[in-house]
Amino acid sequence: MSIAFWIMVIAWAFVLVWVPFIIYSNRKLHPKALFVLFFAEMWERFSYYGMRALLTLYMVQELFAHLGQNAADKQALGIYGSYTAMVYLFPVVGGILADKVLGFRKAIMFGGILMMAGHFALALEGMYFSGNMQLFFISLTFIIIGNGFFKPNISSFLGKFYGLNDSRKDGAFTIFYMGVNIGALLSIVTCSYVADEIGWHYGFGLAGIGMLLGLVVFWLFGPASFGKKGINPSSHDITEEIDEEADLARLSASKEERQAVLDAEAEIFEVYTTPKLQRNQWLTIIATVLFIPICAQFLNLSEAVTVILLVLSVGILLVLLVMSLKQKDEAGKQRLWVVMVLFVFHAVFWALFEQAGGSITLFTERNVHRAGIPAPTFQFFNSLFIILLAPAFSWMWIKMRQGGREPSTPMKFVLGLFFLALGFAVIVLGAEFFAVEGMVSMAFLIAMYFFHTTGELCLSPVGLSMITKLSPAKAVGFVMGAWFLSISLANKMAGLIGELTASDAVGETAPPTVTLEVYSDTYLIWGVAVVMGAAALLFILVPTLRKWMHGIH
Repeated sequence: MSIAFWIMVIAWAFVLVWVPFIIYSNRKLHPKALFVLFFAEMWERFSYYGMRALLTLYMVQELFAHLGQNAADKQALGIYGSYTAMVYLFPVVGGILADKVLGFRKAIMFGGILMMAGHFALALEGMYFSGNMQLFFISLTFIIIGNGFFKPNISSFLGKFYGLNDSRKDGAFTIFYMGVNIGALLSIVTCSYVADEIGWHYGFGLAGIGMLLGLVVFWLFGPASFGKKGINPSSHDITEEIDEEADLARLSASKEERQAVLDAEAEIFEVYTTPKLQRNQWLTIIATVLFIPICAQFLNLSEAVTVILLVLSVGILLVLLVMSLKQKDEAGKQRLWVVMVLFVFHAVFWALFEQAGGSITLFTERNVHRAGIPAPTFQFFNSLFIILLAPAFSWMWIKMRQGGREPSTPMKFVLGLFFLALGFAVIVLGAEFFAVEGMVSMAFLIAMYFFHTTGELCLSPVGLSMITKLSPAKAVGFVMGAWFLSISLANKMAGLIGELTASDAVGETAPPTVTLEVYSDTYLIWGVAVVMGAAALLFILVPTLRKWMHGIH
């Protein structure tokens, strides 16, 4: 058996032990809804990351192989950047539609069904319609649109089970985020192995099965755990207007008393579905399906997507600014300003972090001693480190907060950017001083993933938690969607940065010594210099941002 096979077996064995331990050790601290959403998100991420791990290499080695290495890289990285950008763009719309029309539960189910259809269609493209670009783009668009309904709303929905200043909230989102990475870990090692040993389309099909499992978990176990939360779009608009005194009362109450309060509030304020709302929900679903073929055409229009994202990002920031000026108090206004500032630094982080599925995968394929392990499999180190470190980070933040020493959210963003730059510095160091004939030891790649993961744990889970705390009660879904837009812009920038590694100077069949130099130079400029500069600037702004948060930690 190959090394990749044993990595897959060990990963599954590890998760089968680790997940029950995490659930058992936190069962008395958190509501059951956390664990249902944990499993639903885990399988949804299994589907997404399983496909994402394969996508760039599939395009380079199968769809565009006839173009030659340089042109294939540019084409694949351009499409990959547009795809991942759109994956995070549509949560802006998905968040609004959940707020106004569908409600959290229907939005999550509808999104999951679309994603499952996309994965299975991608498998069919490989099996029976190889090279059919229209089917390929439509398959990706099903996943894009489905993710827009699923991703922001499951995160926002989780926030409904915790009070405004609930000390458990950061810990809950860290555990939830670990579920994301358990799904990613299992999918990367499993889908990569299956694609390498059997065929690309079987790897894509396996991702679709993962999405199906996520839907089953949500559908079967959700109703008993969610109560009446998330059924209708207007229910959370009212329940979120509970004063902070009630939130504080929940913190001091017992588990049973806390659950009784939540159930009573949900029952009192529930707004039952009307025929008009049902009609609007069906119209939304039908319009979404009809929009998919139109959206698919943009996947091959890289420059157009870049312009659209820049315009949308500026527009969303202006909307947030106007929204902030309409807040009744100074605290509400300045809290939205914090979101706007961190929007920019958040985008910088992900623009470089998301090289993992694009240029770093190609770098791994061409310039890393892999010992026979498929290049996409190395992406699992990010997920593995999160699974190992997430409980420690959750515990660390709680203990530091109890001692009054926990870094503020802006300071955690500084740390995230610092560790991201450190990871790229390791790769540059390995390429500059330890490469042999253009090949680098996998130890440098693994070290990079370790530092990038440390940065991600400082920034991403607390970012999600921050949005649910700083957003106006009636616009949580919209602001969460805007937050994902910053990742969308970042992913498109990631594709453009990745294209720099496909420089014309490389040639069509460049040796490892040439490609290594291009990767190293690109990562030195963008991964080290730009990111470290952003970290320094944000560090200067930390005191002001802390003041603007007005006691929200």
